[in-house]
Parts: sequence; C-alpha cells; structure tokens
Amino acid sequence: MKIYSDKKLKEIKFYKPSSFKDFRGEIWTKWDKKYFYNKNFNLCKFTKSKKNVLRGFHGDTKSWKLVSCIKGDVLNVVVDYRKNSKNYLKYSSFHLTDKNKISVLIPPMFLNSWLCMTKDCIYSYDYYFKGNYNDVKNQISIKWNDPDINFNWPIKKPILSFRDRQG
Repeated sequence: MKIYSDKKLKEIKFYKPSSFKDFRGEIWTKWDKKYFYNKNFNLCKFTKSKKNVLRGFHGDTKSWKLVSCIKGDVLNVVVDYRKNSKNYLKYSSFHLTDKNKISVLIPPMFLNSWLCMTKDCIYSYDYYFKGNYNDVKNQISIKWNDPDINFNWPIKKPILSFRDRQG
C-alpha cells in the first residue's frame, strides 16, 4: 500500500492499495490495521448516488473518516474548517474512482463533499470516533456553493438534499 499526504492540506492522507487481477476479476485491500494502528474504525456506511448528486460540505469535531469510491467516479473536495489553522477554509479536490481505488483519511474539523460524475456511484465511509456517533444534528453543514469556500463545481444545478441546499 502506498501512503502519501495531500500537497495542500498535509493532514489529509491518501492510501493507494496494490491489487491482484486475474481471469475472475480483481481484489484489493481497502485498509489494513497495520496502517491504522491508532484508529479502531467503529462504523461503516455506504451511499449510492446517481449522476449530478452533490453531497456535503459536512464534518464534525471528533470523527475520522476513511472515504473511497467503490463504484463510479466522484469529484471529492475536503475543506480545512479549523478556525485557528493557517489553511482555514482552504480546500483540496481530487477524483476517487473504482479504478484508482484510493482511500482518503479525513481528520475531524475537515469538511467533506463530493459530486457523482458517472451514471451512478457507491461511496464508502469508515468512521473512527470516541463515544457516540455525531449524527446530522451534531454535524457541521456548509452550503455546497458557500462563497467563503469558493469551490468551482463543474455543475450549475446539482441534485441536492434539503440539508445541502440550506447549509
């Protein structure tokens, strides 16, 4: 597994697995405890979306998220939301796909958002947190086109939930 930091937001880590292909298909490891020795993932969620669905910007104060695209192609954007950081409201964007198989570890106080770029997408979240899960009412939600973040999404009219329209 190759591990590297984002060029803009050093706290964001990318995990690129090796894979094995043969006549049956392909197999790869999403995560291995030896690379996450100080994280005990305690919740896994999957999201299935259709093209032009945009989700986020969401985050919280305590959850680490290991995200990946299991099917399709997503444009993923992560924003530093730590008010005392020199990178406050700065973002990094990248594609996660079923072809590149990259997983990204996102720390607490970083906001995550993504856009489904293909007919459909399956996106995976593995969470590590102490205590109880921070559900929607305890999460940070910023509007998808917030002018302070100023990310230029490649779509003018995404499909949004009520939460993502309101921020």
